[in-house]
Amino acid sequence: MEKAGSAARAVEQLRNSMINGELAPGTRLAEASLTGPLGVSRNTLREAFSTLVEEGLLVRRPHRGVFVATLSPAQIADIYRVRALLECSSLAQAPTRPPRAAGMRAAIDEAARAAEAGDWRAVGTANMHFHEQIVALAGSPRLDAWMRQLTAELRLAFAAAPDVEALHRPFVSMNADITAMYEAGDASRAAEMLREYLLTSERIVLGNLP
Repeated sequence: MEKAGSAARAVEQLRNSMINGELAPGTRLAEASLTGPLGVSRNTLREAFSTLVEEGLLVRRPHRGVFVATLSPAQIADIYRVRALLECSSLAQAPTRPPRAAGMRAAIDEAARAAEAGDWRAVGTANMHFHEQIVALAGSPRLDAWMRQLTAELRLAFAAAPDVEALHRPFVSMNADITAMYEAGDASRAAEMLREYLLTSERIVLGNLP
């Protein structure tokens, strides 16, 4: 049980590093440099690697090692299809009397502080937190866990963008608009706005691929 818990913590830490943009696609993960910072043995780290390989976040290359995945256009499009199903349904069915928008508002404030500081990678992280909070409206730990995996994959897709500010700036105000509509009691319209937002985001991300 203890080993399983250590592996799960290592998985979460590595996934967080991807969400935060600290591990770029194509990065080789050397066991020797990770066991210390993660506080796990090599066997436990290999178990964590296997989990992330199954999730599609890492790839194992024979005789070369384990690398952070690089996503294809088809994989990115599929992520957006799943996001639309997951996020839009969570928002459309969210309670409005009263609305539960505190987590969304906190992520918007986080993005505003990062934008003011000119830290656009942090803006991207805050944006992911915003979308995780939308899914959290469903009140399902399983959906929350699934969304964490999707946001990690999404950060890998963002890595190809040559201009991080141009990628994230338009969505800061859109997040606020969607939240305001939800807070006004129209969850259905907020979900429609979110669907349009995701289509725009998908076009931008795919358009930035090399």
